[in-house]
Amino acid sequence: MSQKITGTTVLTGLLGRPVAHSISPLMHNESFHLLDLDYRYLCFDVGTGELEDAVKGLKTLGARGWNLTMPCKNLMGSLCDNLSPASEISGAVNTVVNDQGILTGYTTDGIGYMKSSDVLGYPLPGRIMTLLGGGGAATAILVQAALDGVKEIRVFNNRGRNYDRLLTIAARLNDRTSCKVTVCDLQDKEALISSIKTSYILTNATSVGMAPNTDACLIEDPAWLRPDLVVSDVIYNPAKTRLLELAESLGCPCFNGLYMLLYQGAAAFELWTGRPMPVEKIKARFFD
Repeated sequence: MSQKITGTTVLTGLLGRPVAHSISPLMHNESFHLLDLDYRYLCFDVGTGELEDAVKGLKTLGARGWNLTMPCKNLMGSLCDNLSPASEISGAVNTVVNDQGILTGYTTDGIGYMKSSDVLGYPLPGRIMTLLGGGGAATAILVQAALDGVKEIRVFNNRGRNYDRLLTIAARLNDRTSCKVTVCDLQDKEALISSIKTSYILTNATSVGMAPNTDACLIEDPAWLRPDLVVSDVIYNPAKTRLLELAESLGCPCFNGLYMLLYQGAAAFELWTGRPMPVEKIKARFFD
């Protein structure tokens, strides 16, 4: 396929701030190339104050769709005509599909997490999860995991601006799914230890442990973990957080958030193109 822009090239992209560091243009444009699709993916530095105008412009230009990163995920929902069940429950949108001016919002982050867990050999439906965090990543995982049939999810977060929002989302999930969702105070160490003890998987969906603060860890004592506990961290920089190092030293199966990034992108790609992303080739090219 020629790399030239043509008169029929289809526009997709990423809106947010910052976006210059994103790997999304690499994996999407390489996928378009591999499948001989006349699409291109660009990054646009857009904050919440400019988002509505940017969306109007993209609709006018006929863009097929776009991704959203922080700080635009929550505001995007109010600009869509339709929302997927996960976006409607969570209030967040990270992928938009434009069908001739009709915008449908999706959240594919949770899809990416569930897919990565499954591909790595840790299927979660029917299991019990302890989930740390209440921000965007945690909410996306919480909602998709409940929709996909995880038996029980105990969410631990500090009391603050996200806590009431988590309670609202938990109530929606308890009403609409078979998953039992509870929200707990992260400072309640006894409750956290008890939850981990009976969970199949412990997932850190906070930024604790992310570079440059790589020594930070929410698990204060290795005794909280056990060798048959699956431990995951949505952070992928560093590839091994302090949590994953600790868990690995105890023999726990572990994985980070790198494949979550890959598979959330793959879900968006298929929504726009109707074609599966060539994930094995993209994985080999950018993720292994």
